[in-house]
Amino acid sequence: MSRNLPTLRSAAVAAGTFAVIAATASSSAPLVGDGAEAAGTSRTRYVQYAPATGKAPAPAPPADKAVTEALKALPKPAGAYDLAVADLDSGARAAYASGKGSFDTASIVKVDILAALLLQAQDDGGTLTGAQKKLAAEMIRSSDNDATDALWSDIGGGSGLADANRRLGLTETEPGDGGTWGLTQTTASDQLALLEAVYGDGRSPLNGDSRHYVEKLMASVVDDQRWGVSAAADDAGEAALKNGWLPRSATGLWDINSIGRVEHRGHTMLVAVLSDGHDSHKAGVDAVETYTTTAANALRD
Repeated sequence: MSRNLPTLRSAAVAAGTFAVIAATASSSAPLVGDGAEAAGTSRTRYVQYAPATGKAPAPAPPADKAVTEALKALPKPAGAYDLAVADLDSGARAAYASGKGSFDTASIVKVDILAALLLQAQDDGGTLTGAQKKLAAEMIRSSDNDATDALWSDIGGGSGLADANRRLGLTETEPGDGGTWGLTQTTASDQLALLEAVYGDGRSPLNGDSRHYVEKLMASVVDDQRWGVSAAADDAGEAALKNGWLPRSATGLWDINSIGRVEHRGHTMLVAVLSDGHDSHKAGVDAVETYTTTAANALRD
């Protein structure tokens, strides 16, 4: 079941403010953990959240306010996180950022890569080849990095991803350099836009067959990767999701991300949670699951 919802942009950070985000990248080092990451030179990006108008921001809608208050009531996080959620049945939606602009995707970018691959196949008037279907299944279901490397090359790397994202409505996502697809920078709002391109009823550059294919793969990830947004599901086994986890070599801290569709208290919800700065993989998973369930409950109450 899908719905058409307006584009979400987070109102969690004051207008006109900037955030500084440092990311290390090098295409020469091996894969570490779940995403392509390597030690190298530091790149600093400046992200403007909203134009500085000199006016006070408009009051947040009730759903956004409820989710913000619920998340702020949680213990202070070890790192930073960004969350966006939409209830496809009620139309309620909300976003919250703990203070940072964009985050490493780690392996959640694999959904974006698959969407780009499908768009290119549509443009050529065909479908994925048998070899591409095998690689896509490995990339999404078991988060295979070698399969991702091959499909990243097929779409034309970062330039191919950027072309697809312009069509998909992702305006805050910057592809990783070279082969470092796991260091693609994104926001929860952009990831929600990607989920809506798959699960929404509105206009999407992905045709029905392409959307169904993404849905099928996200609904069949391996059991030991069914954590994250599935914590908010009435039945975790029915969640459709993709997770990302990446230990950063420069700090030893973990990026933990989760995106997907869940049935929560009888409503279909799309959820995207990005986070970093965790001491361990388990600590990050626990945090993401807490953020997810807290936000989903607040949206339904």
